[in-house]
Amino acid sequence: MTRLKIVIDKLADWVAYYPSEDLITAHEYLAQGSKTDTHPTQVINLCNNYRYLSYGYYTSLLAEARGHKVIPSIRTINDLGKKSIYGLNLDSLNESLNKLVSRNKSLQAQLEDNQRLEITLCFGQTLFEPLSDLARQIFEHFPCPLLSISFRKGDGWQIEALKPKGLKHLTSEEEDLFATALDTFSRKIWRKTSSRRQYRYDLALLVDPKEELPPSDTSALKQMIRAGRKLGIDVDLIQKKDFSRLAEYDGLFIRETTSISNHTYRFAKKAEVEGLVVMDDPTSILRCCNKVYLADLLASKGIAMPRTHFLYKDHKKELQKLADELSYPVVLKVPDGAFSKGVVKAEDQTELLEAAKNYFRHSAILLVQEYMYTDYDWRIGVLNNKALFACQYFMSQGHWQIYNHSTATTESGNFATLPIAQVPPQVIKTALKATRLIGDGLYGVDLKQSGDRVVVIEVNDNPNIDSGVEDAYLKEDLYHQLMSEFLKRMENKRRA
Repeated sequence: MTRLKIVIDKLADWVAYYPSEDLITAHEYLAQGSKTDTHPTQVINLCNNYRYLSYGYYTSLLAEARGHKVIPSIRTINDLGKKSIYGLNLDSLNESLNKLVSRNKSLQAQLEDNQRLEITLCFGQTLFEPLSDLARQIFEHFPCPLLSISFRKGDGWQIEALKPKGLKHLTSEEEDLFATALDTFSRKIWRKTSSRRQYRYDLALLVDPKEELPPSDTSALKQMIRAGRKLGIDVDLIQKKDFSRLAEYDGLFIRETTSISNHTYRFAKKAEVEGLVVMDDPTSILRCCNKVYLADLLASKGIAMPRTHFLYKDHKKELQKLADELSYPVVLKVPDGAFSKGVVKAEDQTELLEAAKNYFRHSAILLVQEYMYTDYDWRIGVLNNKALFACQYFMSQGHWQIYNHSTATTESGNFATLPIAQVPPQVIKTALKATRLIGDGLYGVDLKQSGDRVVVIEVNDNPNIDSGVEDAYLKEDLYHQLMSEFLKRMENKRRA
């Protein structure tokens, strides 16, 4: 069970709140030394300042050295130390601020006669209700227990300054807010029911209940939870709004479609910084989510692919020359498409040039590949450089892709799930060669086979694992192997 330590400068700073057995002074915490401690520990550092080499600074520094999860982290403390650093992350927050102001007439009225505004954040909560959504976003960017936020009006409203705030500087109203926010933030840590104390580790499954084509269906998610708990891992479903809770867990398994440009990459990045075991890890997302990078990587290492060319925006002569030379049909791809989206077949150069013109609005580089018709694509699931499952995904009826997005509802073709031993050895060998270039996580390699020729179409960092499809052969053992890998990695982390 995770243990909680609330670190303060001196006990007198806590007189406004109920006594807690989790309370400890900074001196006491630092003096405990770095003796071996196998208990997972969450540290909430409430020292009155985090200046370089202060007690507050050393509390977070040594908490990380001891393998404790701490808020604020040293990275957050350093980021908040200089506006030149934290200012780099303010553009999106300022944009959100001005959207809130423009849409909320009540907020406009409250700010009408003000040039400046200051609010206090307690674990991402604020007494100034109109900015509660923004407060949560700020906390996700800068996870610090207490923050003072200054806004000023210029050419629109902007965040002027972010400063950590000490307990002794809270007003009586802010003290009430702090007590509530601390309880909410820490409830999972100190209020685990007796039925949950049997679990040695906590694993978060990031999902989006509204996603149209999620990587795992509800039944598969339940199987993962069941398999994890049999191994002593308490598996929780979390969503985008739970970003600030990541430090409570030992691992993160992303089960919604990943993208460098959305919150899934931020979750992976934060999990990595917090020392969690994470799949998909940020490096895998970066390497797999962009087909241009992936094609260049595979080509440089001699991995077989369909014949591939890059198209460059604003290089019309090169594009026209290539269009004249290609054998049709060809497949044009936008770099960050998923589930067959952003992929179009061009029957001739006119269709290619028209499609390229449309796609160049989204990306400076496009891929064009030879069209290889096969009845099905291979999907080899790979976990830690070993083949986990094998599927044949058949083309959607009357369509050239597995997924057909041209209908009112997305349609997909049939499938067949096979034992690894029944897959042609060259297919498995090629899949493993490709994933070794990416990492040691969970991947789905899409391949085409035409006679003796086997080529990699792409490597997915976030492969589908759906009930009755990818698990059709291994059944419960597929989920057992997944959770066993998380268990092994979390145990290695703890020992390290």
